Parts: sequence; structure tokens; C-alpha cells
Amino acid sequence: MDSRERVFLALNHEEPDRVPFDFWASEGAWEIIEQGSGLRRNEFLDKHDVDFRYISGPEYVGPKLSPDTDVWGVKRRVVVVPTPYGKETYSEVDVSPLASASSADEVEDFRGWPSPDSFDYSVVKAQAQAVKDSARVVVFMGDRLNRIAQLKPAMYLRGVEQILIDMAVEPDVARAIFGRMRTFYTEYLQRILEAADGLIDIVLTGDDFGQQGGPLVSPDMWDKFLAEGFACYMRVINAYGARSMHHTCGDVRILVDRMKKLGLNILQSLQPEAMSDFFPELKLKFGREMCFQGGISIQQTMPKGSPADVAAEVKERVKLLGVNGGYILCTAHNVQADCPYGNIVALLDAYRSHGRYSKTR
Repeated sequence: MDSRERVFLALNHEEPDRVPFDFWASEGAWEIIEQGSGLRRNEFLDKHDVDFRYISGPEYVGPKLSPDTDVWGVKRRVVVVPTPYGKETYSEVDVSPLASASSADEVEDFRGWPSPDSFDYSVVKAQAQAVKDSARVVVFMGDRLNRIAQLKPAMYLRGVEQILIDMAVEPDVARAIFGRMRTFYTEYLQRILEAADGLIDIVLTGDDFGQQGGPLVSPDMWDKFLAEGFACYMRVINAYGARSMHHTCGDVRILVDRMKKLGLNILQSLQPEAMSDFFPELKLKFGREMCFQGGISIQQTMPKGSPADVAAEVKERVKLLGVNGGYILCTAHNVQADCPYGNIVALLDAYRSHGRYSKTR
């Protein structure tokens, strides 16, 4: 059974030969992997039979950007964090260009709003075809600075605290920002899927709706400000025959039913530190209609546990979430450079050994 057969069976809530699995790693972790394995990225993924591949998507061809500025006009600074196994490099927000805006009119007049015309979509089909020809599943996610979203880019543009304050006391400002986000990303997404000509299997949107202790916004606020855009993205994805997958960190249990009703197919990332006590209820209540990806800890088990701990966690997740399909093994976020190489190998070995379906399991 190849990856495509395996994944689509699981997404249809059937049990294939084994639980499909994905692999997410940061740049720092990939340096550790390449040094430890002697393999390049795709060689490493193929060696371990990882089922998913991510395409880079359209190329930016718009007005020239300075190296420290993204398509939204957000300026960043590089922060390097050493770990016992390597270093991790992050791009932290330095300047939020809408931080001082005091009205919806100022938001609308902002000259930094990107245009869907600033991208070359002609490259997408060949990217997707190459993955499909390798019998892997084609996923479009975009990069971290231009992922189809609402709340996260608004936090970059306006500031984390300020956009949350806007939703409470300056709703017109918040609506203006989210409206421009939605307009851009809807057209951007449509053009990507049109260019792909049916070859993209999964579109991964990404917005962190939760923190470790609960949701970032109340369900009422989510309904008022984010539901419309979320539903719009889901409609576009499903209209082109792709599956929708949404990444959110944190405890979002109170929002799962809303996301399901608006058309979400796959919920990712199932952060165990925030949601593990909810996993049984999640599978019971939503497991017949939704699929799940993630659940393996990058905060505790992967960096601090032993290979045996890693294998035990994988086995536990499969036993709980893998029944009747509908589950994709993966870490809750990127494996970081604070993780020993031995645990990364143990993770992938455990996926294969503990993810097997059998009539006696």
C-alpha cells in the first residue's frame, strides 16, 4: 500500500495497513538530522516512508522587499537560541506597521496590504505533480510568514495584545484588519488551487486559537470576528476537491465543534500539554466526522524523554486516536533543535512499529 492509498483510507475513517504519519521539523532540527543521518531532507523522509510532502507554492514576484520585511510590511529581527544539540534561529517581530492605527480608516489606508497579483502561480502545478508522481500526499501550507490565516497575521501587523484589545474595545479596527486578511487570502487560495488543477490533496491553514491554558479568544469573540473568514477558507478548499486541515496550538476544545460545523476536515496539532485529557472525548464526539493529526509532545517527550518514552507515547496515541482510522501521527509542532537525534529516529521507528493495524490489535 502506498502513501496515497493509506492516507485516503484513513481520512475516510477506515483502517489501512498502518496509521499514516507526517514529519515536522524546524531548520535547526533538520541540521541535526542531516548531520546524524548523512541524508538530505527528502532522502530522510523517503527512508522512513513519511506519507506527506509539502509544496512551496507560488513564488513572490511583487515589489522588492527588504530582507527583514515580509509581504505584510512586518519587520523582524533574528534571534539565535543555543541548545545542547544545535542552534535554533527564529524571526521575531520587531515592528508591527499597524500598531499605532487608531481607526478603521487608517487600517484601510495602509499602503502595505499585499496583492494576490504579486505572486506567480504557474509553478504550483509542477510542484504538486512531482509529489503525486512519488505516490505521496500533496499538502500546501505556505511559509510561516504567509500562511492562510486571520488572527496570527493580525497579531504580526497590529501586535499580539493590541489585536485582542481591538476585538474587545475597538471592533471596527479589528473587523477592518480581518476583512483585509480574508479578502487577500481568499483570492490567493483560489488562485493556488486553480493553478494546481486538482493536484493538491490537503490545504493546511494555520491560526493559533489557543494557549496552553485555554482559548486565546472566547467562543463569542471567535464567532464575531473569525468564523466568517474560517468558513470562507473551508468553502474554497472543499470547492476544489481538497481536504482542509487547520493547525492551532493550545487548548481549543471549546472551539472544535464550531470548526467542524464550518467544514474543517482535519484538526491539527492536538497539543498534549493543553489537550491530552480531552483526547478520549475528542475521538468519541468528533471522530466519526473529523480527522486528527498530531498529539506527540515536543515540549516534554521529544526533547526530554528517552527513546522508550517516545515509543510509549506513540503507542498510547495510536491506541486511543487510531481506532477506525481518522488519525495521522505527527508531533504537535516542529521538532526543535533541543531534541536529540536518537529520539527523532525513535519517533519514526515507533510510528512504523506501533502504528500497524491488525485484526488482533
